[in-house]
Amino acid sequence: MAEKRDYYEVLGVDRGADEATLKKAYRTLAKKYHPDMNPGDAEAERAFKEVNEAYEVLSDSDKRAKYDQYGHAAFDPAMGGGGAGGFGGFGDFGDIFSSFFGGGFGGFGGGGATRNGPMRGDDIGARVSVTFEEAAFGVKKEINYNRVCRCPDCAGSGAAKGSAPEVCGKCRGTGQMRVIQRLGGMQFQSTTTCDACHGKGKTIKNPCGNCRGTGFVRLTKRLEVNIPAGIDDGERIALRGQGNDGRNGGGAGDLILQIHVKPHPIFERDGFNIFCEVPLPVTDAMLGAEIEIPTLEGNIKYTIPEATQPGTVFTVRGQGIPHIGSKGKRGDLLFRVNVEIPHSLTDKQKEHIRAFAKACDQGNYGKKSGFFKRIFEKFKD
Repeated sequence: MAEKRDYYEVLGVDRGADEATLKKAYRTLAKKYHPDMNPGDAEAERAFKEVNEAYEVLSDSDKRAKYDQYGHAAFDPAMGGGGAGGFGGFGDFGDIFSSFFGGGFGGFGGGGATRNGPMRGDDIGARVSVTFEEAAFGVKKEINYNRVCRCPDCAGSGAAKGSAPEVCGKCRGTGQMRVIQRLGGMQFQSTTTCDACHGKGKTIKNPCGNCRGTGFVRLTKRLEVNIPAGIDDGERIALRGQGNDGRNGGGAGDLILQIHVKPHPIFERDGFNIFCEVPLPVTDAMLGAEIEIPTLEGNIKYTIPEATQPGTVFTVRGQGIPHIGSKGKRGDLLFRVNVEIPHSLTDKQKEHIRAFAKACDQGNYGKKSGFFKRIFEKFKD
């Protein structure tokens, strides 16, 4: 198995990077490697997952602190999650012996967790696609997803109606059995999972026909979710308790929604600002004019000053993307003018342009007349 790359290296940021820097780096890379932008590219898909994994850890202050201290071992179950013990992953001597013998050792404070204790359900993920406008202003979406739920027929017990699970006679309900082992003339006592009940502490003689004794079934759930205004492509929403049901009284996991924003035919997004290009006739650029420009809420009028140069960028305040959780606060709309040169001119129009070019040469325009000379050269016979 290939060694994992450093999360800071994956995002291309320094270890002291602040939240804004992390978010900007994540957005850039997520857009670059997004599956929709790289269909069928396995390497891009791998990079996209790597970027998401790195951002998930570094964007969480608690996880980031653990990662800075222990590295990837902080989230490796085989290393004890970067435990607080002085052995860099083993909580105490009992855990050290457990790693070799497969159970908690008597006399060293071990014992391990039993499988019949409360266990939280798994988190599950779903992908939601929204339009550019829906992401900007928020929307309610109805989604369907699969989750593991307690069986409705047996209420999660696994036993058929009219019956109930029985306490395992071999482990007496503990789910574990103690085993004596000898090593170098020494005798050790370890704990292993009960092979009769497989660690559950109970056995089922008459299993439920709906879940086949497991106590759980996979169901499709329909849910209406609120997509907040201002959300961006690749961001996630966590719906608490909407994941898989837990076991033995444990709570349900979460449903993690990953948002995909469909591209817009006119606008591009940069943070909370949006950008577009607007065509402008050459006469309006020279003389100035009131034109219509597009916004997310329809066209508005905007006054272009005279002598506007090609490529000039104008800013319309407050016509961008709303800030999440900040009512009334919005980004800006920036638009670049593309000056359009006329084509298929009539002889009369060409005559006027020649006269205009000549007037510019004779007046105080001087050397700055090159622009109009280029127009003349382009359309002369």
